[in-house]
Amino acid sequence: MPENSAFGARVTDGGGADHDGSLAGGPRRVLVALYGTFALAAGARAGVQLATQFSEAPVAYLLSAFAAVVYIVATAGLLRGGRRGRLTALTAITVELIGVLAVGTFSLLDRAAFPDATVWSVYGKGYGFVPLALPVLGLLLLRQQADDVGWSTPPDHG
Repeated sequence: MPENSAFGARVTDGGGADHDGSLAGGPRRVLVALYGTFALAAGARAGVQLATQFSEAPVAYLLSAFAAVVYIVATAGLLRGGRRGRLTALTAITVELIGVLAVGTFSLLDRAAFPDATVWSVYGKGYGFVPLALPVLGLLLLRQQADDVGWSTPPDHG
């Protein structure tokens, strides 16, 4: 099957789903673009902070670097598609959601532990709460893909 070189999405047969069940159209492209943007933003921010201000808030800057890695892995999984790509994306997005909830809650309970914000501080407030919405949207898309290929129901063996 030919690939769309801009996003790595396979061309579909017109039904909106690729032969492996992945969505090749709008929702997946938007999600890939958002994850790619956040990977770049979090990675650049963390890189500068780690290189120039590490001693000021090492935990916050390392968490931002970790968030960037999670965004990169999620982007790669979404771009890859197929069973393995969906599993990679599912794992990364689940880690992301747990991270956003944990860091968001901890940053509210113990502000002294976060002298500088991370991508996930206060549930992503510094980024318009997109870091909180992004994993929810990602998990919904992956669930839709699973439904499309019949992964959400056990196979009938009888």
